[in-house]
Amino acid sequence: MVLWSKQGVSVRKLEAGDADHLVRWLSDPRVLEYYEGRDRPHDMAMVQEHFYRDDQIEACIIQLDDRDIGYIQYYPVDPEEREVYGYGEGDGRIFGMDQFIGEPDCWNRGIGTRLIQGMVSYLTNTLQADKIVMDPQTWNARALRVYEKCGFRKIKLLEKREWHEGEYRDCWLIEYSAANGEEK
Repeated sequence: MVLWSKQGVSVRKLEAGDADHLVRWLSDPRVLEYYEGRDRPHDMAMVQEHFYRDDQIEACIIQLDDRDIGYIQYYPVDPEEREVYGYGEGDGRIFGMDQFIGEPDCWNRGIGTRLIQGMVSYLTNTLQADKIVMDPQTWNARALRVYEKCGFRKIKLLEKREWHEGEYRDCWLIEYSAANGEEK
């Protein structure tokens, strides 16, 4: 089921047959450098365990002109994460999202910008998100540039937030606020 499509980029729900793509993408050191870590290549069992759970995470596939090129997930931020991030009940509906483009030939072509813009529009307009948050690692300058271009802003440093390649890495909590109206 396609959730949205814009300028050749679309997002559809994850299907059972997508596991082979995830294994291939998450076995590629070029992808793992940015997502999960090069010391964590995924086999089929890991993909099944991590991506085919029955929880509140909406797992999806990114497509470019009907070619499967990556993975994106979104989810309502749970009360524990809201507290860590410094949000209260008055902050409204908050969604988190994580993504990667698994086909390196699709990097540095503006696809990530179109993806994030489309996903922000979907979450704010269709799911009525008040805020969207992500926590990219601080060293991932390319991703941070894309997110900032799409209206996200740095909120706070999350020290030693994510285990990546043998050490805890700092991340930025970044936020898109629908009240600012960039995508509505």
